Amino acid sequence: MRQLTPLDGLAALIALSALAGAVWSPKLTNALAQATGAIQPIRVSVDVRHLVAADPEGLMNAIREEGEVSLVIRNQPAGRLKLIGVEQFKNRLISVFPDGDVVQADNPNPALPVHARFLLEARGEAKSSGVVVGGTKLKIGTPIELEGRLYRVNGTVSGVQLL
Repeated sequence: MRQLTPLDGLAALIALSALAGAVWSPKLTNALAQATGAIQPIRVSVDVRHLVAADPEGLMNAIREEGEVSLVIRNQPAGRLKLIGVEQFKNRLISVFPDGDVVQADNPNPALPVHARFLLEARGEAKSSGVVVGGTKLKIGTPIELEGRLYRVNGTVSGVQLL
C-alpha cells in the first residue's frame, strides 16, 4: 500500500476547491433561482444628471433606438437590461415676486447639461433585504453606470418596482 504524501493532499484540496467553485458559481445559483421561480421581472428607474453632449436630442434618439443598456454596478458588469424609455428633464427657472407669487418656466439656455431618467426592465431576485440584480443588491440611491454603443454615463437608482 502506498503512503499519502503532501502532494496528494494538495491535489485533493485543489479538486475540492474546483468542485466548490462549480457548485457555488453565480450561473448555477441563477439557474436554480430561475427554476424555483425566485427570479421576477423588475422595473428600475435611473436618474442621470449633468449629462453633457454636443447633440442631446441625437443622443436621446440613439439611446432609444438601441433598446438595451449594459449595467455596471460597483465596477462589476451586471448584464444587459431592456430599455423601456428615456425621459429628458428640462431645467426650470423659478422666480419669486415681491408680492409672494412664484413663477416657473423652462430654461431656454441649450448649453446647460441634460438631466434624464432611464426606465429599465430587468430580471432579479426579490429578497428580504432588497432586490438582487446581477448578483448585487439594487436599492434607491445605489450609484450605477449605464453603457451603450455611444455613451457611458453615471446615474443613481431612483426607483425599484417588482412587476
